[in-house]
Amino acid sequence: MRECRPEIVEAVGARSAALLESVRGLDAEFMEGQRDAVAAAVDYGIEAIEFGEARCREVPAIFHAQARLTARSAVSLDMMMRRYFAGYVLLGDFLMREADQSSLNGATLQFIMRDTAAVFDRLISTIAEEYQREERGLVSSPDKRMATRVRALLKGELLDVADIDYEFDAWHLGALATGKNGLDVMRQLGKSLDRRLLSIQSDEGVVWAWFGGRAAIDPDDLCAALSSLESDELCLAFGETAHGLTGWRLTHRQAQAVLPIAKREGRGCVHYAEAGLLASLLQDDLLTTSLQERYLAPLVTERDGGATLRETLRAFFSSDRNVSSAAALLGVNRHTVTNRLRIIEEKIGRSLPSSAAEIEAALRLHDLDERVRQVF
Repeated sequence: MRECRPEIVEAVGARSAALLESVRGLDAEFMEGQRDAVAAAVDYGIEAIEFGEARCREVPAIFHAQARLTARSAVSLDMMMRRYFAGYVLLGDFLMREADQSSLNGATLQFIMRDTAAVFDRLISTIAEEYQREERGLVSSPDKRMATRVRALLKGELLDVADIDYEFDAWHLGALATGKNGLDVMRQLGKSLDRRLLSIQSDEGVVWAWFGGRAAIDPDDLCAALSSLESDELCLAFGETAHGLTGWRLTHRQAQAVLPIAKREGRGCVHYAEAGLLASLLQDDLLTTSLQERYLAPLVTERDGGATLRETLRAFFSSDRNVSSAAALLGVNRHTVTNRLRIIEEKIGRSLPSSAAEIEAALRLHDLDERVRQVF
């Protein structure tokens, strides 16, 4: 089962995504949490098969957090339960396939299925309680009531905003922060920019913020304000300045789109203007896999696993595709760079000019994945 884990995760993820197609307005935070929860659920199921119900650990925290986020995203409890049940059924299908291939006897298979059913029952009972607890809390806390109203506005609901201390008919810059003291940092940034701040904070530690004013924020002013922040332990994501209620929604969605990149890179700040395309690529599993297989996998056959060729490509792209500049950056001669680029073209079966954009995108995706592996 562990050997076919990627296949199981892909199947469960596809089924869960299909069930969610009818739910509109789901944001990037929810979808990212959904992908993480799918992988965690498969691991939890395999753990139940391996160790049995008695030795299987308690329901991991990620499922509690995703249940709360599901409630706040206005996805019904029934829909949440249907997704988990679909995943359980698919896991059972893979279990039966592997049991048949390994000639597992009927008594042992029955014992495993009984234990996995008990673990699944524990899981759905826990997440249902967490969902209902969060749903009740949404109407009891002033902060959560405000968060609920903000989420409703983001979904396009028509609400009276007169009692919200923020001007929506203005210019907005959306931002998200994860890490220590995120809300304090957003307040500090609002003062530095001399902007009105609207902010909410989720249980998962993500701060949603908007900086509003009568004029668009000057990029140089933003850069100066950010340089004065002590945000080493934070990941910050920014949208682009936009106007009105529509712009308020747009700049937030842009910030949400690039937050996963900030998390993967582990650096302080990412702007949608510089990472929007990469963010869109990360949302398309088919495209990301295809780019990696088409343009980077052929380089792995090199003695060093393609490291030198990838380094050459990085220098080439960072030098505006100038061979002489890339050679100077690498500390080699121009002829060496030319030879390496020729080898790359031979391996991928295409010329660099005709596929440069795709290769650069694949390389950036690869580098993001490498940073994640280094962290974990």
